[in-house]
Amino acid sequence: MREFQSLKFLSVFKGLFTRLGVDYAMMEKILQIKLTMDERRVPTIFNDAGKQKEGNQFLKSLWIYGLYSLILIPFLLLGDNYIFQLSLVFGIILFILMTSMISDFSAVLLDVRDKNIIQTKPVGRKTIAAAKIVHIMIYIAFVAGAFTAIPLFVGLYKHGVIFALIFLIEIVLTVLLVVVLTSLLYLVILRFFDGEKLKDIINYVQILLSVGVVLGYQVLIRLFEFTDLDMVYTFNWWHFLIPPLWYGAPYEVFLNGNFSVYLIAFTVLAVLVPVIAIFGYAKLMPSFERNLEKLLSDTKTRRPKKNWLDEIGAKLLCRSKEERIFFRFAASMMKKEREFKLKVFPALGMSIFFPFLFIFTFSEDGGLEEMAEGNLFLFIYFCNFMIPSLVYMLKFSEGFKGAWLFKAAPIERISYAYSGALKAFLVKLYVPVFIAVSLIFMWVFTMRILPDLAAVFLGGLLQTLIAHKVVNEDGFPFSMSFEFAQEAGTTKMLMLSLLTGAFIGAHFIAASIAWGIYIYIAILAAALWIGWQRFFWENKKEGKENRGLAWKQTD
Repeated sequence: MREFQSLKFLSVFKGLFTRLGVDYAMMEKILQIKLTMDERRVPTIFNDAGKQKEGNQFLKSLWIYGLYSLILIPFLLLGDNYIFQLSLVFGIILFILMTSMISDFSAVLLDVRDKNIIQTKPVGRKTIAAAKIVHIMIYIAFVAGAFTAIPLFVGLYKHGVIFALIFLIEIVLTVLLVVVLTSLLYLVILRFFDGEKLKDIINYVQILLSVGVVLGYQVLIRLFEFTDLDMVYTFNWWHFLIPPLWYGAPYEVFLNGNFSVYLIAFTVLAVLVPVIAIFGYAKLMPSFERNLEKLLSDTKTRRPKKNWLDEIGAKLLCRSKEERIFFRFAASMMKKEREFKLKVFPALGMSIFFPFLFIFTFSEDGGLEEMAEGNLFLFIYFCNFMIPSLVYMLKFSEGFKGAWLFKAAPIERISYAYSGALKAFLVKLYVPVFIAVSLIFMWVFTMRILPDLAAVFLGGLLQTLIAHKVVNEDGFPFSMSFEFAQEAGTTKMLMLSLLTGAFIGAHFIAASIAWGIYIYIAILAAALWIGWQRFFWENKKEGKENRGLAWKQTD
């Protein structure tokens, strides 16, 4: 069994644990085994970097947190308006730690696999509880350290030793607060809901983290263009409910000598709330452990209800009963598969965010009236930029081992497998995003862009068809493991994404010609009809022989 530096550091507090009634030797052995087992877990922040097999994946991900910590440095260099600067800094720190805690360390906090092993041995409850708390603290301390180390040294250089000491103490208090808040969140959810609801919430927070780390710095960079650095803070009673203000107040008290009552109250809250919370968490630990047993039970006792929108889409868009079956199957997989949503939803979030980000980046100072007369609406093509990667993900599933059903089923026309899946993708994912962005664009750019939106939409449908032809033509949808999701040809996927640029160029040329946009729409519609006919409805061999060829990718 290998040794861990974190456990060597922990041994400094051996006497404290012993006085609290914890069997330190037993706790250390439990932690050593848990940390060894955790080394193969791939952090959420590494999801798009492929599933690496060797080395401690958690430690390898810490440099990313260190890189993102650079966004904190400008706030530390702005001046001496600490309540403004440090409230923003700790707001970002709380967001990163909380989302990381839920997305990456939920497996640690909610681990129930060892219950049947440890609880049958002569191990006290205090030792088990202490092992779990320390296990979590080790992970979150590494993340907090990676994310705040550089800002700590910058603050030490800029503002002095007292500043750095306050910063260090508040990081410890923040870690305690994050661990307790996350645990209480889970306790409340498990008290009123089942384990499946908790898993869904964790999944959506993982998606939030994946989107946040990509888009967060974009927002923060652009804040400096609109922020007046001479900020004046005005106190309101409800500010007591905003924890980042608690952590900004001590700097005003101890460095600026501002002894306002509300600042002192904030400072007291910053210290007392985490300390009281950690003692409360220790008291609630038995109840928390009992509720965790819900995760071991099968909560899917009721038959899921049919989605009437899926039924309408299947009847309106699908030509045959076989295609409707695959449409419903794909729609259900997109709704229920957590790993699929974790891979796909961040890209959808970027598709919604980036058009507006670039509009306001490149817009002039004339306001909405001047913006409405320009061509910035073409940034809506960002909705189409993500299409190739989303279509490619239709090949993969957590339950890929069940794909033998495709081979055993009497499928007459295998082309309907992907035609139904692509239609489900368009109805469930692409069209809602496109409509949401289009409605806002029509409000900004007026109804004059309606023909342009029609061209963008048809271009997206055609790009979906082309992407399918290049990356998904063989095999069946949802029939491969996500472990192979990173094996796509990088050049191929890049070219498919850059195809969006070709559609933008064609659109720009068409818009510069009288009635050109309508001719372009007609061309896109004709190309889409011909392509769909050629790929799915014509020249397809039927029968078991062709089904066997299609199976070669899933065997």
